[in-house]
Formats: sequence, C-alpha cells, structure tokens
Amino acid sequence: MSYFFDFEAEFTASLRCIPMIVRYKLDLCGVKLKLLHWHQLSQEQRQWLVVTPCDTPEDQAHYRQQLRDWVTHNHGAPPSDLEIPQPYPWDITTELPETVQQQLTKVSHHSLTVEKWAALTPLQRFALVKLSQPGHENRNFWPALQEFGLA
Repeated sequence: MSYFFDFEAEFTASLRCIPMIVRYKLDLCGVKLKLLHWHQLSQEQRQWLVVTPCDTPEDQAHYRQQLRDWVTHNHGAPPSDLEIPQPYPWDITTELPETVQQQLTKVSHHSLTVEKWAALTPLQRFALVKLSQPGHENRNFWPALQEFGLA
C-alpha cells in the first residue's frame, strides 16, 4: 500500500517535503506544521506521521499531542494551531470549491462535474483543494487531475 500520490514521487522517498497524507492529517488535527519543524523531525518520526491513523477524534488527539511534543522538544515551542473548519471544504461534495474551479480554468479546458468531484476520495479532494490555493505553486494540480482520472 502506498501512502503517497504519484505526483509527489520526487520527494516521498526522502520525505524532504510534507506529503499530502500528512498535510491532510495536520488539517484534521488543527496543527500548522512549518517545513522547518518537519525537517527537525527524525526520519522515523516523519514515517510515523505518514502511517499513523488519524480517523477518529481519539486518533486525532493522539496524533496532535505526539506531534506537539516532538516539535516542542526540537524547537522549544509547540506548532501553531489551525482553525478547524466545519465542514472541511473537501468534505462538501455537492459543489466544487471555488479555488478548484478557478485553477481548472487556468490549466485546462476540462470541466469537473459535481458527480466526479463527489466520487473522489476525501484525500484526493483535499489534495485538489490544497493544490488550487492562491499563492501556492500549483504545479502539481494538473498531474493530480491526470492521476485521479480527471484529465
């Protein structure tokens, strides 16, 4: 089982960047992890963050506390908190997020129906939301669309 998307292949072996699966879990737990914090974690700690479940409120509390402990130990202060929206934008399956629609317009003439959006996994929808954020590099948006069978 792979925890990573193909479009992340250039950095997943080394885990030098924060992969989508961890970014997804960070948003679920309400933790803002800077790349500096990520680089201060050991390879084993990074791998733990990749594979450890974060599905239930108990999982999320455990994940959050472990991460805060590691960052506090390494950095001298805990990571910042993220606001946890209710619902998460990627959990809304009745309409496309505006940022995803805008990025689609920029990179292609393809359209994405609500039905196709709803059929994606939550992690795939999360990835498209993150890859379509203004100010983000967005270079993996098109590869993600292709990987998810949408282009």
